[in-house]
Amino acid sequence: MSTSKPGLEKSVTSGAGIRQAFLKFYEAKGHQILPSASLVPEDPTVLLTIAGMLPFKPIFLGQRKAPVDRATTSQKCIRTNDIENVGRTARHHTFFEMLGNFSFGDYFKEKAVAWAWELSTQVFKLDPKNLVVSVFREDDDAYAIWRDQIGVPEQRIIRMDEKDNFWTSGPTGPCGPCSEIYYDFHPELGDDNIDLEDDTRFIEFYNLVFMQYNKDADGNLTPLQAQNIDTGLGLERMAQILQKKPNNYETDLIFPIIQTAADIAGIDYFAVDESKKVSLKVIGDHVRSVAHMISDGITASNVGRGYILRRLIRRVVRHGRLLGIEGAFVNQVAESAIALCETAYPELRERESMIKAELDREETQFLKTLERGEKLLAEILERKPKQISGEEAFKLYDTFGFPLELTQEIAEENDLTVDVAGFETAMEAQRERAKSAHETIDLLAQGSLSQLGIDSTDFLGYTDVTSQSTVKAILANGETVETAEAGTDVQLVLDQTPFYAESGGQIGDRGYLAGDTLVVRIEDVQKDNNLFIHIGRVERGTLSIGDSVSAQIDRACRRRSQANHSATHLLQAALKKLVDDGISQAGSLVSFDRLRFDFNSPRALTPAEVQQVEAQVNTWIAEAHSAQVEVMPIADAKAKGATAMFGEKYGNEVRVVDFPGVSMELCGGTHVGNTAEIGVFKIIAESGIAAGVRRIEAVAGPVVLEYLNVRDQIVKDLGERFKAKPEELVERIINLQTELKTSQKTVDGLKSELALLKSDQLLDQAQTMGDFQVLVANMGEVDADSLKTVAERLLQKLGEGAVVLGSIPAEGKVSLVAAFSKAAMDKGLKAGQFIGGIAKITGGGGGGRPNFAQAGGRDASKLPGALDAAKEQLWSALG
Repeated sequence: MSTSKPGLEKSVTSGAGIRQAFLKFYEAKGHQILPSASLVPEDPTVLLTIAGMLPFKPIFLGQRKAPVDRATTSQKCIRTNDIENVGRTARHHTFFEMLGNFSFGDYFKEKAVAWAWELSTQVFKLDPKNLVVSVFREDDDAYAIWRDQIGVPEQRIIRMDEKDNFWTSGPTGPCGPCSEIYYDFHPELGDDNIDLEDDTRFIEFYNLVFMQYNKDADGNLTPLQAQNIDTGLGLERMAQILQKKPNNYETDLIFPIIQTAADIAGIDYFAVDESKKVSLKVIGDHVRSVAHMISDGITASNVGRGYILRRLIRRVVRHGRLLGIEGAFVNQVAESAIALCETAYPELRERESMIKAELDREETQFLKTLERGEKLLAEILERKPKQISGEEAFKLYDTFGFPLELTQEIAEENDLTVDVAGFETAMEAQRERAKSAHETIDLLAQGSLSQLGIDSTDFLGYTDVTSQSTVKAILANGETVETAEAGTDVQLVLDQTPFYAESGGQIGDRGYLAGDTLVVRIEDVQKDNNLFIHIGRVERGTLSIGDSVSAQIDRACRRRSQANHSATHLLQAALKKLVDDGISQAGSLVSFDRLRFDFNSPRALTPAEVQQVEAQVNTWIAEAHSAQVEVMPIADAKAKGATAMFGEKYGNEVRVVDFPGVSMELCGGTHVGNTAEIGVFKIIAESGIAAGVRRIEAVAGPVVLEYLNVRDQIVKDLGERFKAKPEELVERIINLQTELKTSQKTVDGLKSELALLKSDQLLDQAQTMGDFQVLVANMGEVDADSLKTVAERLLQKLGEGAVVLGSIPAEGKVSLVAAFSKAAMDKGLKAGQFIGGIAKITGGGGGGRPNFAQAGGRDASKLPGALDAAKEQLWSALG
């Protein structure tokens, strides 16, 4: 069947051709082609980019000036609200591309409608007889444009209600009616009683939003000063239409990925049943999603967008298992997705190693989870229950790491449901157990502060290190009190304070409060919304509500935290400059004695990179860059290139800390006035803390000297112990290690020789079983390598037969080995399968080739019984 229409070039029907034709069409209409924004949106209230308009939302909301009057984009998007329908319907996806044209106060309905029709009928050559349009029921203007200017018959213009054809950005703000274009696959059915909800006949492919109103909190609509256009054409849907495919999955945008998965599974997509087609479609869809998500800096985790990534990867792995794919395969499919998309999104190939490393980690980890959880789930299903209980679902989650959604999916495949309410009850019970297990009580969680009637604490600490403050509230022993005597641990609220409260990774200030006869030592400061909670102990006098106190921070501690915080900013800038510009912060800690910076990276830094990063930070310190701190609208900060932390929520006004030419970040912490105040910076460790997340620990300022003094003393102690100068220590230790390895090899060689000598004595214990010689024996304390050598030698001397040996090389540990001749294997024996079953008796497992395999166990007391079982099984098979 031809994939093109008369008069329509084949290249335009391809996914790449459709994308290019759309963008070039609108470029010719005066639109600037803008690149796709990241799947990680600027808007911190949204996890992922879910629509083509999302990058322009600040413009539509009036928070940012439009860079151009007209724009057009192909925006990559992720939506998971309909994840259960992926692969089951013709057009549901998690990843899709939205082609859009946008007007920011320039053209409006007439041009938007005319150009959408021109594109559809003249560029994509869609027959007008196959097109139906919808308008908002009250939008007479749009109705008239379609009827009178475009010439669409009235019976093919469908008025729809607010639920379907009125777009709003939220409870308040810019909004307006929509008009959609649908493709009719069966126009021969006529125009009577057209039902656009019938997705077997109609598919919506283009949505035009006319943003002409502003909605207030009461739902009232007032005309906007600037009327905007926001449209979206689904690339996958247009590909289905133009390529004449029954669903989006069989277009050239997705099917090559599906074909790769089918080849790995050894099946034919067009010959398998519907359930296997669903699995192939899920893989094809999800692999596109995860490749783009990882490319945009998302790493798998148990929260936020990281959880969405992990869930999608795990669905890919499990659907691969449903197709019969054993072992790792996701990276093979990902390669197909990268090759398919790299022309439009070259960053996929540029970040290939990062994508594949993340996928490999997650797949390997989840395969282990699947193996454990599937066994328990299989036991549950064998009982043929009417429902999987909440307790069972929670055990799968809590013990085996089985996500609830996965349990629900498997249950659905077996016509079962899951008691979700029971699962939540079990989850809440676990939370309560964890809560009651805490030995310390957080008084902030007692609910007392919410009843104080205090709105906020004024923070003066950016400019002042002392203040005269009034005590507004005191908590002691979990209760609000009027006074607190000396010796009482307290939490208190002041009307204003110079103390920084822990936030943004920086710990709270230390210091004290003083009165005429009063001293309160402050050890920490926490924040509860806008209230600063000062945590400390009354050391002298009596503290009372209403007291006027002198609040003074520990200046030495503040200087240290400032140095470490500013050094953290320089560290992130150095990592971006020298290692990977795509690195993003995943967490941090700024304390008085050290700093810690977590960041997304698919690999460890090399020692050379660590040195380069450290040297770069120290260079910037020596260059004495002055800090420039400014509060500005968030849109202005981002326009200037300020770095924001993923997942952090920011208000409309943000504080920007800028070391010009080096680092500019959104940050509420305290900093040095000039990088020279940091003094010196030293990285003390670089390590991995989670899949795709690395951690650098470092010290800055005076702490570096303390760190170096400790290391210097260690070097001196080692020098005395090894009788070597500091510069000779490395060579001396290497020589000792070499000597130790040589001695160990000698010992291992002697052990092996002893084992071989001992093995010759075992030949007399061999038993004849039919036509075979069989030896089953306990070798005592022989190590695993020697056991392997002995088994191979004994089988060679016995001829046709079988050798099964066991040993206890270390306390509590069991080693097992099985070696079978070809004739024994012809009897149906497989060494890997055989020894794996024997090892289970000792609480272990293992496997290997049909002729030779090794295994291990954890219970040495069970070894005699395991060897007896081996002998019985060999008698049964060979005797």
